[in-house]
Amino acid sequence: MYHTFQTIIIPGILAFAAAYVGIGFLKRYLYGAGIVAEDRNKEKRVKLPSSAGLGFAFGIVIGILAYTFGGSFIYAPVINVSTLLSVALSILLITMVGFLDDINVKQTRVKSTGMMDIRQGLKQWQKPILTILGALPLMAINAGVHMVDLPFVGTVSLGIIYPLILLPLAVIFVSNSVNLLGGFDGLQPLMALAAAIGLLIYCIIFGTYVGAFLSALLCAALLAMLPFNLYKAKVVPGDSFTYAVGATMVAIMVMGNAESFGIIIFIPWMIEFLLHLRKRFKVTDLGIRQKDGTFKAPYGKRIYSLTHVVMNLKKAKETDVAYYLTALEVLFVVIAFALKLTGHL
Repeated sequence: MYHTFQTIIIPGILAFAAAYVGIGFLKRYLYGAGIVAEDRNKEKRVKLPSSAGLGFAFGIVIGILAYTFGGSFIYAPVINVSTLLSVALSILLITMVGFLDDINVKQTRVKSTGMMDIRQGLKQWQKPILTILGALPLMAINAGVHMVDLPFVGTVSLGIIYPLILLPLAVIFVSNSVNLLGGFDGLQPLMALAAAIGLLIYCIIFGTYVGAFLSALLCAALLAMLPFNLYKAKVVPGDSFTYAVGATMVAIMVMGNAESFGIIIFIPWMIEFLLHLRKRFKVTDLGIRQKDGTFKAPYGKRIYSLTHVVMNLKKAKETDVAYYLTALEVLFVVIAFALKLTGHL
């Protein structure tokens, strides 16, 4: 009981506090350093500090260090310390890749993802290559259980293929897919929080202690992000945030023995990836703002993002897009639990 609650709750509280303070500090620092992004969804276009994911990742790492500190001086740790430190290193490495993408800000607008923007970022082919850095620490410790339960297939033994091939591919795909869906206040942290809560509940009931621990830290850091990114946002999460979320989710799925559950709850991001792929990722999720504050789909009836679906369904305001897609993610979390409870997962 002590390890199940005390050693999850206390690091979770510290993760929330560290992320909240870190994002608050970065909000001022990044703006002063010129690391900004344009908020195009308001009546007047404004520049907001970008790359708040640095503070988010800082919170998760502090939570991990809190557990390892306690394991060294207060209690016998249940989780292998080298495992946790590898996860922390994985998150930091991939966050730095996202930060490189965020800091490439131009003084004049350039063509980027189908529109003119001051933020150019990394080239599309560079992102998957660099995000593999986030997988290296997990590959080095041969993370995860190589027996994987696949939906409707059953248990499959993957052997060395799992850590050396599937694991890096998962980090690349998940981190870059999470990065694709955004552009509206609250959308990225709310969808990620819905998935994180699902992973937390799953790992507590069906998974492992380390999966539950990492899920709790992810939930805590996401909660710290919400006050800064809900409408009207004070910061832009940036690629440093989405990459860190993706790397943490992969670590939870791998360490928590929750791969099959993770596949189901990740379906909205998979759909987003396929939609963007139709236009070779040169597409924007943003809409065309109308005088009444609603948004019109930028490509008419042609759908290249889940945000376009919402904008075609109704006269959607910025908050509508975030809430509708978060509800979609909640639906897939419910579906994943239904499949698990009926023996199909």
